[in-house]
Amino acid sequence: MSYDFIRDPLWNNIELDGTTMALVDSAPFQRLRYVRQLGHAFLVYPGATHTRFEHALGAYHLSRRALSALREQGDLARVDQSETLLVPLAALLHDIGHYPFSHALEEAGLPSHEDMAREHLEHPEIVSALERTGTSDAIERIAALIRGASASPLQGLISGALDLDKIDYLTRDARMCGVPYGTVDVDRLLHGLVIVQATQGAEGTAGIGLREKGLAALESLLFAKYQMYRNVYWHHGVRSATVMFKRAVREAIRRGALDPGWIARSTDEALMERLRVLPDTPLAERLRRRQLYKRALDLPAASLSPSAGDWMQDPDLVEEVENRLAVELGAGPGDVLLDFPAKPEMLSIDFRLLTRLGAVESPQLSLARIAEELHTTARRLRVFTAAPLRLAPEPVIALGRRHGMELRAALDRGERLI
Repeated sequence: MSYDFIRDPLWNNIELDGTTMALVDSAPFQRLRYVRQLGHAFLVYPGATHTRFEHALGAYHLSRRALSALREQGDLARVDQSETLLVPLAALLHDIGHYPFSHALEEAGLPSHEDMAREHLEHPEIVSALERTGTSDAIERIAALIRGASASPLQGLISGALDLDKIDYLTRDARMCGVPYGTVDVDRLLHGLVIVQATQGAEGTAGIGLREKGLAALESLLFAKYQMYRNVYWHHGVRSATVMFKRAVREAIRRGALDPGWIARSTDEALMERLRVLPDTPLAERLRRRQLYKRALDLPAASLSPSAGDWMQDPDLVEEVENRLAVELGAGPGDVLLDFPAKPEMLSIDFRLLTRLGAVESPQLSLARIAEELHTTARRLRVFTAAPLRLAPEPVIALGRRHGMELRAALDRGERLI
């Protein structure tokens, strides 16, 4: 079997066999060269121009390293060989369904990129490449791994607290942004992986776990992720650009000027150019020139009740509230935008721990509590406005604490919101 090598700034040589090269050369995968990993973060961190393409290669490389470590310690003896063949390909293709500009369009209400992956996997060039594996149901099994819905004992390598996606993107994003936050003890973590039973003695419940010796490395991974969310992914400038972009795309879709199906196959620049030539889309030009909306208010999530702001995960309701606030503040349509990002699974610890004494346990409850606190600390409720403006926090806090149904009723009655 012939092999090719790709030089990577993180992992040096990444080895690709013939099947993998055929997938890399396919049109859907090549599209990822033109989809930035961090969306509009390059407007804040100029080096953040790396793409889903190199990240996918990195995840593939780490999956092969993880499988090698599991094989050396005998953990793959009872795993079907086809699983060890398909898992690296799933790691390679895990972002194949990604929209332009990272996760912004999923926040805007479009289907998740995991769900969109199936459409891209059925592209003739990918189908042809996967036929080389000799596995008749390769597409179905890879799609299930990407969605986190596979019964494979190796599912956790693709989706979960210990998945290899996180290890690559945290390390890569930190390097490209030039920040010191994404430090992960990769070798220790990979060599701490183990296949365990979810319940001792149970059949068919094997999954990826962690040896106790790898717990400190996992903690470094979790804290690196928290730091990257707080300082990079949810940086106020990045989030300002993100909400502006979401609003521009939603308005274009609503007017029938953009087709969601086309967006799913598009690239960053193609989508931005399409937005820029549309009439009545000033946000696109503002993004191009980095004329970002400013913070009228910036509040820590801790200033709200634990369940507050849940309605802000409903993009339709958020847009209605933004429109009403613009009227109340004497601003123009689309000149007031809200942001309260959430990712409850950001620091998930859904894995089993193999202790030094051979017992299989859930991670300590204190670790789960810390993860929840870190997620809350990373979140900010922000009001962005086209023109400089200052808002008193109390009315916005009261708005954030309202329930979605109550808020819809208030909008229907025409009540003032702040």
